[in-house]
Amino acid sequence: MWYFRKPTEQVIHNFLSRQKREPFSYPEVGGSQDSSPAGYDLDHNRILLGNGRAVFEVACDALKRWEMFPGPWTRMAPASTPIQVGNVVVMVAHVFGLWWLNACRIVYVLNEHEPMRRFGFAYGTLSGHVECGEERFSVEWHADDTVWYDLRAFSQPRYWLVRLGYPLARQLQRRFVRESQAAMRQAVAQVARA
Repeated sequence: MWYFRKPTEQVIHNFLSRQKREPFSYPEVGGSQDSSPAGYDLDHNRILLGNGRAVFEVACDALKRWEMFPGPWTRMAPASTPIQVGNVVVMVAHVFGLWWLNACRIVYVLNEHEPMRRFGFAYGTLSGHVECGEERFSVEWHADDTVWYDLRAFSQPRYWLVRLGYPLARQLQRRFVRESQAAMRQAVAQVARA
């Protein structure tokens, strides 16, 4: 849903209430876990955050608080939404003078201990999203003590306007990755230096 003015919290709340009843907007639900569905753009990006348990724990806490969404042009609403399967959130974006609301539902949660320690989750798009597909956010603590932030997504434009502006949409996706990585590095900066 597009706006020329910043949507109020009431508008966001009403949009979220409507979207909670909507199904996923793509058939490959869960596909970000271990496959690359055909017909989508696949993006997989990783960045080293540091070393050790403290970095891993701080990075996990940052994911739980949705800090990987770079402000001021993106934010999650409500920001207090717990990372639990089935919860619906709205990604509020502001680019080129336009505001838009994108609805997503958490598909799965990762809390693995073998072969590495990994925490994260994926959310999938609902009908109120400009794209369709899925994105996974995770933090990995490997046996060599390194801690990585991992983003994996598959997507395709959902609306004609996004298809028309496809090169710009891909540019914004790359910007999101860079700034999300920077946000996660910032979240662990003090611990990583210690």
